[in-house]
Amino acid sequence: MGIIGISLAIALALQGSAQAGFAEGATAYNNRNYAQAYRTILPLARAGNADAEHLLGLMYYMGRGVQQDYKQALQWHRRAALQGKADAQYVVGAMYYTGNAVIQDHRQAVTWFRKAAEQGHADAQQVLGLMYRYHIGGMPEDNVLAYMLWNLAAAGGNANAAEQRAAVARKMTPEQIEEGQALSAAWQPGKPLPRTSRTGD
Repeated sequence: MGIIGISLAIALALQGSAQAGFAEGATAYNNRNYAQAYRTILPLARAGNADAEHLLGLMYYMGRGVQQDYKQALQWHRRAALQGKADAQYVVGAMYYTGNAVIQDHRQAVTWFRKAAEQGHADAQQVLGLMYRYHIGGMPEDNVLAYMLWNLAAAGGNANAAEQRAAVARKMTPEQIEEGQALSAAWQPGKPLPRTSRTGD
């Protein structure tokens, strides 16, 4: 029992120091001291810190502190995404959507956007709404689900979603709008998003 307690204490201390190191690296990044950010973030990312993996992926994507390299960006973002980091899942989805560093694959994009959207990521919800509205990536055309997702994304601060929701509402019946409102009111982050609606197709 004592050994387990000591191991847990060491693990928590390491986790605490990793978060402190990440905060230092993130501060350097925000201050545009990219070389310092890279030196601080790289060992944390290599150790499996999802926040560090995501930030390192952004540095490679933007070419900040490192040579721009979309393949490296995808690799680091995918590592963070597999750990459940919503921002990284969104970026991986976007890279599949545009075919950036990978073969364009809208179905893969849907998979990653959905993972982020189900965590409450407003930008992922907005894009997933577009994919339902315009039947992209094998998604059924469903205005109710698009409306629901844009409702959630607008509540999360995505301005485009509010405009898109207003536009699609003009093409919907009162029953469809009511269903879209009910679906968005019932959903909670961390829960699966519905894949079909009753009135939307």
